[in-house]
Amino acid sequence: MEEGLIYKALSGFYYIRAASGNDITCRARGKFRHQKVSPLVGDRVRYTPQDGSTGIIDEILPRKNEFCRPAIANVDQLVIVASGVVPVTDPFLIDRITSIAEGRECDCVICINKCDMDTADSLYDCYVQAGFTTLRVSALHGEGLGALSAAIRGKVSAFTGNSGVGKSSILNAIHPDFHIQVGDVSDKLGRGRHTTRHVELYPFPDGALVADTPGFSSFDTDGAQLRAPEEIACTFREFSPYLGACRFVGCAHGTEAGCAVRAALADGAIPQSRYDSYVRLYQQAKEVPKWERR
Repeated sequence: MEEGLIYKALSGFYYIRAASGNDITCRARGKFRHQKVSPLVGDRVRYTPQDGSTGIIDEILPRKNEFCRPAIANVDQLVIVASGVVPVTDPFLIDRITSIAEGRECDCVICINKCDMDTADSLYDCYVQAGFTTLRVSALHGEGLGALSAAIRGKVSAFTGNSGVGKSSILNAIHPDFHIQVGDVSDKLGRGRHTTRHVELYPFPDGALVADTPGFSSFDTDGAQLRAPEEIACTFREFSPYLGACRFVGCAHGTEAGCAVRAALADGAIPQSRYDSYVRLYQQAKEVPKWERR
């Protein structure tokens, strides 16, 4: 058997980059279906070559993490692309993804595109205050792309964000050879048309691997990816100094008296939009049966 990395999965075929640099097209053995396990983009696998360019996947090596939607594994960080204009990103969509990522030991970079049109000061200040690496970029004019390239260097990064914010445009601007399809933004709906139909890892010359993924909608509809309600607060990094300091053990940081988190909110140490997102996610997590969480 040989080892390689799945860089694309499409219609039951897995495209593997071998250690030699060769690309191998594989099917997965039937045992994975019986075990209800599917190979994912980002998996390191062992496979048996069948001829010069095809093979069969025999084993999935241990994963660092995995996401159901988008279906990807072993991600170092999510680059969450947002925008302050056409379309305007709802902070809750960002916070939902950061919460899911924190629960999987995956870092996040907040990338605010179209800064030539709107600097999105409220978004920028919120996530800087929350402790995230936050960048302003312009895919059109190139502003901030050098800092973004440095942030993803040598890492496996998945780009995500609501449709129309410019994920594919940013990737094309960083590395024009990608030629990722770019869609326009609907004037009527104020949101972009989906152009990315599958997850694929793209190699960068500096050793980075970047995934362009479908938009926020897949994250937004799958509450099963959330942690248990009592663990949601731990996925908001700016809450950390105050957890355990509340008057009552098991405080949900809602209406309880003596809540240290709400005191920090009142003092301005926690952004209001982040706290509001926490409350929404806490309520959503309560509605997910334990057996559905993953």
